[in-house]
Amino acid sequence: MSATQGTGTGAGAGQPGNSPMRALIAAVSGYAMDGFDLLILGFMMSVVSVDLGLSATQGGSLVTVTLIGGIFGGIGFGILSDYYGRVRVLTYTILVFALFTGLCAFATGYWDLLVYRFLAGLGLGGEFGIGMALAIEAWPAEKRGRVSSYVGMGWQLGVLLAAVLTPLLLPHIGWRGMFVVGVLPALGSFVIRKVIGESEIFLKSARKKREFPIKTLFRDAQTTKRSIGVIILCSVQNFGYYGLIVWMPAYLSKMFGYSLAKSAVWTGASIIGMLVGIWIFGQLADRIGRRPTFIGYQIGALVMVFVYSQLTTPEALLIGGVVMGVFVNGMMGGYGALLAELYPTHARGTAQNVLWSIGRGFGGLSPLAIGVIAAHYSFEIAIAALAGIYVIDILATVFLIPELKGVELE
Repeated sequence: MSATQGTGTGAGAGQPGNSPMRALIAAVSGYAMDGFDLLILGFMMSVVSVDLGLSATQGGSLVTVTLIGGIFGGIGFGILSDYYGRVRVLTYTILVFALFTGLCAFATGYWDLLVYRFLAGLGLGGEFGIGMALAIEAWPAEKRGRVSSYVGMGWQLGVLLAAVLTPLLLPHIGWRGMFVVGVLPALGSFVIRKVIGESEIFLKSARKKREFPIKTLFRDAQTTKRSIGVIILCSVQNFGYYGLIVWMPAYLSKMFGYSLAKSAVWTGASIIGMLVGIWIFGQLADRIGRRPTFIGYQIGALVMVFVYSQLTTPEALLIGGVVMGVFVNGMMGGYGALLAELYPTHARGTAQNVLWSIGRGFGGLSPLAIGVIAAHYSFEIAIAALAGIYVIDILATVFLIPELKGVELE
């Protein structure tokens, strides 16, 4: 079935919310909400740690447990979206996320905050894959890579907003007030969801007899090979990204004495690079294919992460951060299209969420791992060590991932 059918006739057709543009806006806004929440936690980590008496390892574990919660939320909500629809289940994820993000403002110590972060992660885990499936299913095949990149840019827009607002608001409202602010994008996204109609390709698929979605991801040797490859790609992507974005403010502060505001400027520059990289990825993926674009970016990430760890001057850190951002997170522009083309509609929400969430779970170990390496050696060594993971990424793409550019969605 063609992706263009997502705007045709059938159940749910004729609703104004069924337009491809509205589906895209809904997906982008939801993912921006997730990025905003996670980065304000990264920026506030030192403040929260001092106020609650947390060690560096405990501080890093707050991000890790959020991402681990995302695994369970991604699996559960992803499967539900393939049974009950993209839009309905997306609404559930937002409500869970908003409730427990707000409760973080009332935490009195490490353990209750840890629980709130895990539960907020359940909602966060469901957001990306379901929104991506909703958007991808509404657009034609020749624009699929670009649509995937636009949704990926949503996260960075949320991260950029957090980088701008946190230094401005944190001194005045404190970290508890910032968690309250983190609920506001969720409320806005919830309103947008109310005007979005269900994906028609999903509605047609739902009428047919289907196997359990998880089984579809591993139903034969070829599909299992592809799923393993995707898990590796998603794991490396998240490990490199979270390791850098969570610890970069602390890295710049400890190694070069940057203030919170100055760290935010340098981190913001890297985020702008990420936005540019994601946009370019989508353009290239629709023109030259998914595999060559992934491989080019993986090589760029390997080189630039190592180079960045060796930089020492403010100008070099600023420019290097932009270039590193292009490659390290530019690959976010391709996962939505890749996963949509690898798996059929009845398992697409599950594939997008489960495989991405497993990768996010492995990526969640990165802030903790970097904290441990930095404590025993240095931040410079910890950041440089990240470069090696992209070798694994290149091998997985070459040997496990097929090229499916332009294929019609099943």
